[in-house]
Amino acid sequence: MSFFGGGNGDKDDKSKISNGRIAIWVTVAGVGVYLIGSGVIGIITGGS
Repeated sequence: MSFFGGGNGDKDDKSKISNGRIAIWVTVAGVGVYLIGSGVIGIITGGS
């Protein structure tokens, strides 16, 4: 069972990753990097 839609096609083409899934992961990774980066900068600058 897939987290994002279409549980039927996953078993046939596991090696193929859809563009939509790549876009979702790039967005999630970007938000994560931003949050971690802003947190580190906030700690370094003392929160001001």
